[in-house]
Amino acid sequence: MKTNTTMLKGYGKWIVAVILYIVAHTASAEAILHAFNWRYSEVANKAQEIANLGYKKVLVSPAYKSSGNEWWARYQPQDYRVIDNPLGDTQDFRAMIQALRSRGVDVYADIVFNHMANESWKRSDLNYPGTDVLNEYRANWTEANRNKLFGNLNYNFLSANDFHPPGCISNYSNPGDVQYWRLCGGNGDAGLPDLDPNNYVLGQQRAYLQKLKDWGVKGFRIDAAKHMTNYHINRVFTNSIKSGMHIFGEIITTGGAGTAEYDNFLAPYLNSTGHSAYDFPLFSQIRSALGYGGSMSQLVNPGAYGQALSGSKAITFSVTHDIPLNAGFRYQILNATDERLANAYIFGRDGGTPLVYSDHNESGDNRWNDLYNNNDIKGMLRFHNATQGRSQNVIKHNNCIILFNREHVGIVGINKCSSGQDVWVNTNAENLWWYRNYKDTLSSNVQNIRSKWHKFYLPGRKARMWLIQ
Repeated sequence: MKTNTTMLKGYGKWIVAVILYIVAHTASAEAILHAFNWRYSEVANKAQEIANLGYKKVLVSPAYKSSGNEWWARYQPQDYRVIDNPLGDTQDFRAMIQALRSRGVDVYADIVFNHMANESWKRSDLNYPGTDVLNEYRANWTEANRNKLFGNLNYNFLSANDFHPPGCISNYSNPGDVQYWRLCGGNGDAGLPDLDPNNYVLGQQRAYLQKLKDWGVKGFRIDAAKHMTNYHINRVFTNSIKSGMHIFGEIITTGGAGTAEYDNFLAPYLNSTGHSAYDFPLFSQIRSALGYGGSMSQLVNPGAYGQALSGSKAITFSVTHDIPLNAGFRYQILNATDERLANAYIFGRDGGTPLVYSDHNESGDNRWNDLYNNNDIKGMLRFHNATQGRSQNVIKHNNCIILFNREHVGIVGINKCSSGQDVWVNTNAENLWWYRNYKDTLSSNVQNIRSKWHKFYLPGRKARMWLIQ
């Protein structure tokens, strides 16, 4: 009897472990709404709509003391100890967390730890937040302390001893150069003061992360992770801070395994930190497949040859804020139709956490303004949520099309070419259910399967995401 009891206990622990793994894996795959440059109060006011659409996570712009109305000013911190910027203050930020959490949606925070604000235009010292900000605190002392996260606002919290020597990156292929020197804009720009990860700086950064975590933040995006050493990242993101958190880094590459950026920056980051990352290798593969001379067959299993990250580590996307907002990356913008096809693939496939970038037309392209509630995105999100945990099997692929199913629950078909194609499918072999409607979440098209062989029609330059009814 003792032996049987022991066996049952062991079996029970195994079952619990499996359930926890499945829950964790499914949670990490839930789509992220990147509410880029949204005011925190706007996110809070739209909390119910966001939840109703099916988002479970919202990534918001950096929350600390920063000034200037331009979007890029949010990526130039002045003080970690206070949240006060044009998007809102500490009270707004906490109210946003509560509004989303009460509706089952988590907040992810964008973290900028590589550098501080470039204020060389007005002062030569590296004391942060600087005299002007300290005087602002003193003039509004009650408000400043109400917005305080930690520390003593009577004094600066950083000095020249907390930065690397001045100097701009000259060789973007050299990790030492990229991770030690400053990001500069050219034409004599002094650049963003690059932080030295000494014990004091690490302590300040940990205090900031811990406070956000204590308030209920559930994930961190590490901005400019390519420019930080893995030593710095691992020292500041301690095991206690990482526990229960989803952390991913921004390391821009032009491809996957075999490219210098992947081999020198992204692979070491993934191996050393264990964090997730933007899946730039997959994005490059998608651009290649959809482009002239490319083939949709490239999207059958790109991870098998290093052109996509492991599904559990990947943040997948068709556009990030850097692509339309920085001149050097705009060449990566997909045309509107290709971006729609790319999103169908990202939301339809098994693996990765899809990220939806939604701005207020900061780039002037008018492409991503309120994209989060676009009808196509809503349909793709509905398909994604309904097929979580279902395995994927590619049924047919060629230069123009790819057709795959998510067990019996859903079927995705994407045609990049201008001419439509018929695809005959053995429904028995693919375990598709008979006498059930499969309705496209992107259109009114319905397929009712009634025999072993069924013809799926993929119209030119369109995607279909049929979901069982």
